[in-house]
Amino acid sequence: MSPTGETGTSSTPPRANAPANGANTIESTPNSRGASVISENIGVLGANVKKVRPWTQRDIEQAKECKTDAMLQALLQRASAAPESTQPELLQKCLKAVLPVCNGQASTAHVNSSDIQTALNDYVRPGVENKFYGPFIRATNIVLVCLEEVKVDGMRAPVPAVDMVCQQNDMPMYQTHQTAKSTRKPDVVILPLKSACAPFENEKGGKKGKQKDNAIDNKKDNAMAGEKDDEKRKKKRKAHMDTNATAKPKNLPWKDVLASIEFKRKTPGRTKGIRPPPPSYAVTDYSPTKPEYLPVDHLKAEDPALDLSQIPATQPVSDTTFLSSGLSAAQPSQGGSSSKRKATDTLESAAKKSKMDPDDIDDDPDVTVQTGMYAAEMFASNLGVNYLVNLIIIDDIMWIWYYDRQGIIQCSGINFIQDLPRFMVLLYALQRFDLHDWGRNKDFLPVQVEGKRCRKFTIKDKELGEVDLLLHTSHDERVMHYGLQGRATNVVPVTSEALTKKYGNFQDGMVAKIFWGEASRTSEPEILDKVKEVAKVHPTVQGHIPKLLWHHAFTNPTSIIREALEVPEPTKGSRVLYILVFPKLHPITELNDKELFDVWRQCILCHLTLWKEGVYHRDVSPGNLMWYWKDGNRMGVLNDYDLSSLANVQGPQGNERTGTVPFMARELLTEEGQRGKVKHLYRHDLESFMWVFAWICLRYRQGVLVPRRLRPLDEWATLGAIACGEKKLVFLDKLSPFAPSDINKLTWGFLVSCLLVLKKDAEDRYYLRFQEQLDSGADQQPNADELDPDAFLSKFTCSES
Repeated sequence: MSPTGETGTSSTPPRANAPANGANTIESTPNSRGASVISENIGVLGANVKKVRPWTQRDIEQAKECKTDAMLQALLQRASAAPESTQPELLQKCLKAVLPVCNGQASTAHVNSSDIQTALNDYVRPGVENKFYGPFIRATNIVLVCLEEVKVDGMRAPVPAVDMVCQQNDMPMYQTHQTAKSTRKPDVVILPLKSACAPFENEKGGKKGKQKDNAIDNKKDNAMAGEKDDEKRKKKRKAHMDTNATAKPKNLPWKDVLASIEFKRKTPGRTKGIRPPPPSYAVTDYSPTKPEYLPVDHLKAEDPALDLSQIPATQPVSDTTFLSSGLSAAQPSQGGSSSKRKATDTLESAAKKSKMDPDDIDDDPDVTVQTGMYAAEMFASNLGVNYLVNLIIIDDIMWIWYYDRQGIIQCSGINFIQDLPRFMVLLYALQRFDLHDWGRNKDFLPVQVEGKRCRKFTIKDKELGEVDLLLHTSHDERVMHYGLQGRATNVVPVTSEALTKKYGNFQDGMVAKIFWGEASRTSEPEILDKVKEVAKVHPTVQGHIPKLLWHHAFTNPTSIIREALEVPEPTKGSRVLYILVFPKLHPITELNDKELFDVWRQCILCHLTLWKEGVYHRDVSPGNLMWYWKDGNRMGVLNDYDLSSLANVQGPQGNERTGTVPFMARELLTEEGQRGKVKHLYRHDLESFMWVFAWICLRYRQGVLVPRRLRPLDEWATLGAIACGEKKLVFLDKLSPFAPSDINKLTWGFLVSCLLVLKKDAEDRYYLRFQEQLDSGADQQPNADELDPDAFLSKFTCSES
C-alpha cells in the first residue's frame, strides 16, 4: 500500500497496445499505457522524477474526442438548478441569452460589454505569444462581469464564494511531491477572486498597485451583508481587473487554481494578424476549426520544414528538468539517515543541470503535454479531485481539455473570436460552478491542525454510527500520487475517534489509502473478505495479510460524463473512489540479509496459499511487501489487493495493467505479454518475488537507498516494458559485475542461485515449446507442471542456498 523510500518515475513508456480482436483471445489484462503505469509506484522505482513527462504524453495520446456542443451542454447541465434532470434545450437558451453581451449591448455599473470587442481587436494584432495574455484576460473578465447579470431559466446564479477571475501568471509555481519539488509556469489561470488578490497584498494587508476599496478592515468586511457586501465584492473585482489581473503574481499555490490556460502562437512573430471580430454575432451552428482536434505535436506536424518520418516513434528522454515543467529536489537526501524518505536521491535543478551539460536541456514540451502536466499538479494539490478542466489556445482557436482518472477528453475547437457566443456560454457555465462543480472533493474538508493542512472526512456508518477521519495530508510520511489517470493512490496517516474507540490504539498508528479503483474489477474490500476466509484455516496466511479496519466506496463513477458526451465505450476503464483504513505497516526495504529473507519468505508462503485458494495477487513489488512486529517477531505482510482477481471470476478484469514493470516476469514483458496474450501464471508472480529480492539487495544498505552513482538497475525503471525485459536477460547473463563489494556473501549466493534457477527454467521452457511447435505446428498451452505452484516453487526450495 505504501510505496517505499525511492522517489522517481519511469521515463520511456510502452507504446499503445493494439486492440484485441475479441475478449476470448485475451489471456491476461494487457499492460496499460501512460502515467498510470508508473505513478502508482513513484516511490518504488527510483528513477528521476523529472522523467514523468513522456508518460504524460502517452496519456494525452490516448485522449478521447467529443464535440464542443456536447461538452458545453454537459457543463451547463452541471451548473443548472436541476443538474440531475436532462435539459437538452439549455445550450440554445444560453447562446441566445449571451448575444447582447457579445454585441456590445450590455453594461453594468462597472463595465460596458462594448469594451470586449476593443480587447479582442487588440488580441488579433500581430505579435509574440505573451502579447496575447493581456487582451484575452481583459476580454474574459469583462465578459464575466456582464454575464453575472444574465439570467437564464433553469440556470443557477453565479457563486460569490468562488467569484472566478482570469489572472495572468507566467511566473514559476512550485509544489512538493514527497521530497521532489516541481516548477511549472502556466501562462494564465482561473482563480477565485480571493486567491487572485492574495499575492498582491503587502505584509500589512494593503494592496499593491492602484487598487482601492480593498483596505477595509476584516471586521467591517465581515459585518457587511446583503447588497452592500455584494457591491463591495464587485468593486474589489473591478479594482483587481484594472490593475493586477494582468500583472505577474508571485508564488501562486496550485491548490487554488481552478483551471489553467496555455497559449501558443502558430507562427511566432507572425506579421499577419488574426481575423478580427465580425461586426455582430448571431446564434449559428457549430463551425469546425482547422484542426478540429489538437493532437500531440500539432504545431510541429504543420511545419513543412519537419520531416516527420525522421522522428522516432518513441523518443528517449534526457535526464533533465524541463524548462517549464521540471521537478527538482525539495531538499538533498541524507544518505546516513535511517528514514526511507531521506534516502531519496538528490534531483538537480534546471540551472545547475544546464551548466553541467547543455545537451541535456529538453525542448519545450508540446502544448498538450504541457497543459497535461499542469493538470497533474492540480490533481496533486487537492485530495480526491474528481476531474479538471483546462484550456489550450493557439491563435484564435480554443480547445477544452477534460481530465479525470479514467482518462482525458478533448473537445473540438472553438474559434472564440468568430464564435464568441460559444466561448461566452463556456464562461457562463463555469461562473456558476461551486468548488465541487470544479471537481474538488466536497467530502474531504480542509482544516488546520496545529498549523498544518489536513482534511476531515465524516460519514454515517451502519455499524459504527458516525465515522470521523482526520487525514494528515501534510505529514512527512504521506505518499501523494503524481500523474493524470489510473488508480491515483494516496496513502496518508489518519486518526479517528470512532475507529480508535472500536479497535484501540495501534503502536504505529493508522493510514488511509485513497484511490480510484476500476469499477469492473472485484473491489479490494471484496478480495480481502475472501483473503480473511482463507486466513482462518491456513497459518501461512493468518497474520500475514493487511487488516482492513474500515472502508467506503463513493458513488461517483467517471463513466457518467462519457455517457453524457456519447464517448465510445464510456464504461471501459470507469473508476470509482475508495477510501480504506489499515494499521500502519513497515516497508520491506528497511530490512537486509536474514531479516529481509525471513519476511520475504513469509510473503511468498502467504502468496502461495492464496493462489491455491483462488486469490491471484498479480502485482508483487517492494511497495506491496510489508511487515510489523508481533510478540517480538517480524510478521511479513502481502499487501495491496486492488489489482488482484479471484479464480471464480472468469476472464481478465478491468483495463489496467497487473504488475509493476521492473518486477514483472520476463515472459510478461514481451510484445505478446503486453497485449495480454500470455496467461498470467503462478510462476510469473514467484519470479516477481525474485526480482524484488534482487532489487532490494543491490540497491539498499541497512534500509537506506544507496546513492545513485553506486546503485545498479536504475534503467529498469526508465525503460518501457519490452526494453526492460531485454535488460533483465542481459542481467541474467552477466551477474558477476552487479555484485556489490559489501554485500553479505550468503545473501549474494542465495540471490545468484535463485536467478540461475529462473534463467534455466526459462531456457528449458523455450526449447521445449520450440520443439513442440516443430512437432505439432501449433502453439502449446501451459503443461501441467507449469500450472502447479508447488512444482515451480520446489525448483527454488530444493537448491542448496
